[in-house]
Amino acid sequence: MNSQGPQQHSITEEAAEWAVRLHAGALSEQEQAELRQWIARDSRHEAALRFAEQTWAALGEVHKDESVYRQRPPTAASPVRRSTRRRPWQRVAVAALVVVVVGVGWMRGPDMLLHMQADYVTGKGEVRTVHLADGSTVELDSGSAIRLDYDGVQRGISLLQGSAVFDVAPMVGEEARPFVVHSAAGQTRALGTRFVVEREGDSQAWVGVLQHSVEVSVQASPKNGATERIVEQGQAARYSPQDGVVSLDQFDVDRATSWRRGMLIFDRQPLAKVIEQLNRYRPGHVVLTNPALGEREVSGVFRLDMLETALGTLTQELQVQRLDLAGLSLIY
Repeated sequence: MNSQGPQQHSITEEAAEWAVRLHAGALSEQEQAELRQWIARDSRHEAALRFAEQTWAALGEVHKDESVYRQRPPTAASPVRRSTRRRPWQRVAVAALVVVVVGVGWMRGPDMLLHMQADYVTGKGEVRTVHLADGSTVELDSGSAIRLDYDGVQRGISLLQGSAVFDVAPMVGEEARPFVVHSAAGQTRALGTRFVVEREGDSQAWVGVLQHSVEVSVQASPKNGATERIVEQGQAARYSPQDGVVSLDQFDVDRATSWRRGMLIFDRQPLAKVIEQLNRYRPGHVVLTNPALGEREVSGVFRLDMLETALGTLTQELQVQRLDLAGLSLIY
């Protein structure tokens, strides 16, 4: 038994095949192009390949640099495989790897995959500051994850989940690389000092500027809206492949990052949104059993270390019922 649907299972099989082929030897130029196209077709492909490669390595068969999936061009001395036909042992290896990847994924779920992808991860209710080698710092919100992609061209960071505030060391002296945060389907290039990025899904995120300015852009030309936009201090923008980069008027960046100060601040927010935020920080899970309740507006300031009290206050003020089960609270 496994929880993967037909589409996800197909991705797992394809990722397993690519992982085995990568470990079998250098790919031809045609195969490298095919792999790049496969990765670009779906946002889940890259993560699935990394998971398959690391699972294969963990089995003790082979160890390969995690960066291989990025497909750096081979050097002139790199060997090229001339046959793309799978050998019998490769078919067996792919089948075995699929079984292990699906089994591990079912038992451990997406959290394990996230930990394998990320360099830094925060758990529920955890807020953490990470000091980077170039002098920059990253404040990770609860349930967030980043991967460091520093190279000779840029100081790159991938925000894989959640939100983070980036306090950027300037480009001075020998440091000439721009600081760029990649997330969802776009990127944010620092033009100043401090900004926040929150990933809202596979293809959408918002950016708020706490100090100076940033350049926000989407990877491909959007169906509507601007491809890029400069966002100034105190402003915010949301980006997606559909709408491009769109300014968020009346957005309070300081309030949206109140978690840095150990608080959650809500001003006339729908209860559904408030519950969604509480679920990011407190143990267990709160469920609204009546969708109509989710539209009721809530205002308040709640301390992160007293969210259980906050939940009790909410139910009393809204005059709704709450039933607590093991790790689950029902509001009705």
